[in-house]
Amino acid sequence: MTCALYLQPGRKKSLNRKHPWVFSKAIKKVKGKPALGDTVKIYSNDGKYLATAAYSPDSQIRARIWTFDESQQIDQAFFEQKLAQAFEAREYVIAEGALTGFRLCAAESDGLPGVTIDKFDNYLVCQLLSAGAERHKGEIVMALKSLFPECAVYERSDVDVRKKEGLDKITGPLSGDAPTEPVLISENGLKIEVDIISGHKTGFYLDQRDSRAALERFVKDKEVLNCFCYTGTFGLYALRGGCNKVINVDVSQPALDTAKRNVEHNGLDLSKAEFVKQDVFKLLRQYRDEGRQFDTIVMDPPKFAESKAQLNGACRGYKDINMIAMQILKPGGTLLTFSCSGLMEQNLFQKVVADAALDAGKELLIMERLNQAADHPIAGNYPEGFYLKGLICKVY
Repeated sequence: MTCALYLQPGRKKSLNRKHPWVFSKAIKKVKGKPALGDTVKIYSNDGKYLATAAYSPDSQIRARIWTFDESQQIDQAFFEQKLAQAFEAREYVIAEGALTGFRLCAAESDGLPGVTIDKFDNYLVCQLLSAGAERHKGEIVMALKSLFPECAVYERSDVDVRKKEGLDKITGPLSGDAPTEPVLISENGLKIEVDIISGHKTGFYLDQRDSRAALERFVKDKEVLNCFCYTGTFGLYALRGGCNKVINVDVSQPALDTAKRNVEHNGLDLSKAEFVKQDVFKLLRQYRDEGRQFDTIVMDPPKFAESKAQLNGACRGYKDINMIAMQILKPGGTLLTFSCSGLMEQNLFQKVVADAALDAGKELLIMERLNQAADHPIAGNYPEGFYLKGLICKVY
């Protein structure tokens, strides 16, 4: 018998708007004894069916919605339909950029809470971050094998958020063999090396594809500073765009080694690329003290805020790095600056950057806004899917 959750009076509004989460405080009673990841029906206080969800007994998000259709079964066919729809929605993006690396499934935004899947050539890399995703892992893999029979499936569920769902971290092959070397993908005519097994997230930041392409317009005959460069892909676009020099900065030597190989994969001019292993915060201050200046700066830091409690500190961090970046930009220089912290709202990020300009004694013109690439869509019922914010600024 299917277990059920009954909501407190007045707590069905978010489900009527098709939001995919039910928080613990919204639940009045639990019928049956659902285990971790079990499928449950959700009813209003007066017994009206609202949704079918995966149950997570220890998480604040007590249930994540699979469907709002009472007749729908959560089985392999369900996952095949959802994943096929996700792929179809992205086909124009894939064709436009001749992509062999893209996000196939963006979790809640594609109607599969906790299921993130990136395709890198003939590998599908999964992050299964919810109890329901873990429970249905086998059916998800079978659905992927049905839709993409040529692909191996590899799991990268090595993320701290799984602890909140009562799950351990896990990595390894789910179907087929694990890659024995980095995978090469194509993006807008560039070849990029991806380390599926030990790279960040699923191996690569696909979400910055449009921002990388935007950089290419601001680098001709310029000196570019690429901060928090990871594997140097902003630097590839800078080199292809005709920069005089690009300095790629990261604290990880393996990432910088990959960045160098990426330049070589594309036959770009390695003499115009520098790779600096250094803490960005310290290096920016060093450059400022030396009077060093750049024409274009890319500021793409890691997430500074994992929780609301960290948001004030994140604002200080973003303000600090952007202030110093503006101080070492030549007058009329271009700053591309980003925040991937979902809790950092767009208007707040813009305010932080504007305040940084004031403290730097600079005049700031925001020329364009940037956000996550189109294979990272934002569902209308899940505004939280919007997380990556970027600004192209002229600084005087």
